[in-house]
Order: sequence, then structure tokens, then C-alpha cells
Amino acid sequence: MSRREVTITLRQMLDYSQKTITLSRGRKRSDLDEDLTFNLALTRLVEIIGEAANRVPDEFRNDHSEIPWMEIIGMRNRLIHGYDEVDFDFLWNVIRNDLPGLIKQLNKIL
Repeated sequence: MSRREVTITLRQMLDYSQKTITLSRGRKRSDLDEDLTFNLALTRLVEIIGEAANRVPDEFRNDHSEIPWMEIIGMRNRLIHGYDEVDFDFLWNVIRNDLPGLIKQLNKIL
């Protein structure tokens, strides 16, 4: 993967992280249980962030260990393969507590 392609992928991670934060702004954890569209949208956005992270080459990931690549990819895998047993408390925690930091880290790299 070229540096340009890596940059595009990182921008996708940033864009979808920002969309996730924007969509969840003003919402509550219970909205994930009560609003199916909201639930599916947030789940899909986090899946996409993980899929993009998985496409970043190992060498780049190793050079930027400040980003929790394996945790991001692991979250994607849990959402995709364990779709019937998603821990929405954990997902909400990731969105509220982890994504803002990821956005800052991605902005520094870009």
C-alpha cells in the first residue's frame, strides 16, 4: 500500500469516527436499545473504522503504536462475527471514551 493509500485509509477512519461522534451527540446509551436505526448506524460506523484499520499495513501500524490498532480491529471482528451478542454497553463506552482520543491521534498523524 502506498503512502497515499495509507493516508486515504486514515482519513476514512477519521471521517467515520467523526460521523460516529456527531451521530451520538445528544443521545443516551438507552437509545441503542430503543432506536434500531440508531443502533444499526453506530454499529456499522464502528465496523467501518475497524475495517479501515485492518487495511493499514503492519509496518505503518508498528510505527504508530500510539493507536490501538489491534483493539480497533478486534472490535470490528466482534461486531461482524458476533453480531447476535454485541455488548452495547461496551460499544457505547468505546464511542464516548475512545473515539475522541482516536480522532486526536489520527489528526496528529495526518
